[in-house]
Amino acid sequence: ETGVIKPGMSVQFAPVGIVTEVKSVEMHHEQVDQALPGDNVGFNIKNVSVKDLRRGFVASNAKKDPAYGAESFVAQVMVMNHKNGFSAGYAPVLDCHTAHVACKFTKLENKTDRRTNKVTEAEPKSVKTGDGVTATLAPTKPLCVEDYK
Repeated sequence: ETGVIKPGMSVQFAPVGIVTEVKSVEMHHEQVDQALPGDNVGFNIKNVSVKDLRRGFVASNAKKDPAYGAESFVAQVMVMNHKNGFSAGYAPVLDCHTAHVACKFTKLENKTDRRTNKVTEAEPKSVKTGDGVTATLAPTKPLCVEDYK
């Protein structure tokens, strides 16, 4: 989704840290010199079995700011439909790109107005349907998330 991949490039798979070299990049079963963001490609790598790679792994340039797994992350969440609401300690399953991982709400930072995005309550005890919240989440399994700036 971001970056470029080329044959001969050293890549690292996050969150596990497997490092290998790209042998070739293919688009519609034809080799190409490189792939740009938005291109739908496949790529062949050296000395890594398909069994070592899983859904949700992220390939990145191993030599220039490689991706890594997150121990925790801050997320802005809108509670769309939750029967009873929830508080810190709740651990729903999140779909982050192609990963499917349970993440625990470790701290509810701020409750926000969903229309204006202004803070309405600092460190709320719980949130319910219709609330917006900025929260710290911790994945229960290795997960790679991308910074949003």
